[in-house]
Amino acid sequence: MSYSTLRQWISAFGVYLKPRPLILLFLGFSSGLPLLLVFSSLSFWLREANIERSTIGLISWVALAYAFKWVWAPLVDRIKLPVLGDLLGRRRSWMLLAQLGVAGGLLGMALNDPAQNLEFTVWMALLVAFCSATQDITVDAYRIESGDERMQAAMAATYMVGYRLAMITSTAGVLALAALVDPSEDTYQYAPWLFAYGTMAMLMIPGILTTLLSPEPKAPANQEIESQIQQVQHWISHSGRNNDRFSRAVGWIYITLVSPFADFIRRYRWQALLILALIGSYRIADIVMGVIANVFYVDIGFTKAEIAAVTKVFGVIMTLVGALAGGVLVNRFGVMKILFIGALLAASTNLLFALMALNGPIVELLMVVVSLDNFSAGIATAAFVAYLSALTNIQYSATQYALFSSIMLLLPKFLGGFSGIAVDSIGYPLFFTGTAILGLPVLVLIVLAARHTQIKHQPTPPADGSH
Repeated sequence: MSYSTLRQWISAFGVYLKPRPLILLFLGFSSGLPLLLVFSSLSFWLREANIERSTIGLISWVALAYAFKWVWAPLVDRIKLPVLGDLLGRRRSWMLLAQLGVAGGLLGMALNDPAQNLEFTVWMALLVAFCSATQDITVDAYRIESGDERMQAAMAATYMVGYRLAMITSTAGVLALAALVDPSEDTYQYAPWLFAYGTMAMLMIPGILTTLLSPEPKAPANQEIESQIQQVQHWISHSGRNNDRFSRAVGWIYITLVSPFADFIRRYRWQALLILALIGSYRIADIVMGVIANVFYVDIGFTKAEIAAVTKVFGVIMTLVGALAGGVLVNRFGVMKILFIGALLAASTNLLFALMALNGPIVELLMVVVSLDNFSAGIATAAFVAYLSALTNIQYSATQYALFSSIMLLLPKFLGGFSGIAVDSIGYPLFFTGTAILGLPVLVLIVLAARHTQIKHQPTPPADGSH
């Protein structure tokens, strides 16, 4: 390796020490913590509480809140919260409100035994999912508005490191905490889950502190929006409705609800369909599998302590390696190549779960599966976040990114709701093999998108000197 090449690699890694990527590390943890607490970890808890697999699969639909966050993202993008908005700014005020809602919902889940009152647990899980999706809207907008294009891959990588660490915490961590105070693995006990989920609620505090202490990103220039408002007002004046209040109302509705989506179609035209197809299917293999993964661990015979011990060691290490490697590889080789590699790895690792289903609860095999699964997920997600960020127009950062990430989850989460029924019908080996096959069309879409689309986005304004 030449000296100049070595310097390029050192410079690529040095970007992680700048303030903005470090902020996104903590915000990523806050964003990643709630998701699996209303998804796979909740499935584990419910299965221990003797809830049927088919019911657990349907309950996983509470996570569809993440797939519909584009519905209220325009309001988050445009509405300034009273009091909090003046104190913290538009982005951070919404972040704080959402984080408090997540913490409260997790505490509500902890204080209720689903074996006694399943309905209350579902309502609290829905609250967590809604507030968590709102937090994602604001954190994504904060990230996109906080750095120029060169910084996006680095911020996406540190965000994903924090996000993946939180996911390990909300799976291995919550199981380890429950196992720590569980007097017996043979019978269901509510107290261990009270302790575990109560602790998860407290782990939202670092994210809350980060929100309070971080600088508000510089608001993007809004010449494009002002121009569109003038066009709306011009149309209204020619329609004979010369009422200032009416003009402002129609202009606000148009800019808030119509412009973000119209802008995307205008920039990409027919190619928008190809991009949306890629976004909607990229995570299908691992999300559909993820609904039932922890239920699979219970059914195959692993204990909470075994799962936690393996995932908190191998999962954490490979998550860090995968996410950081993904950020550096995107920086060096471009988004589309790493997007393809990530999708191929994510689908392939599902076959390892099928192998484990055929061989029973072998801890060594679990180590291999968890390591490769987290490594591939780290690379795939870092590349995907960078891709979605590049597609986003800075003028509509919260709404457009929410639309993209919602489309990413809609089909996979919906199909995941039937995973328990599928396993009951065909068994675990065929189910995991089928989820791997689901990932193959994604590879074709990536190739087509790389050939036929070119990212067209508005340049991100530099942040206010903090990176």
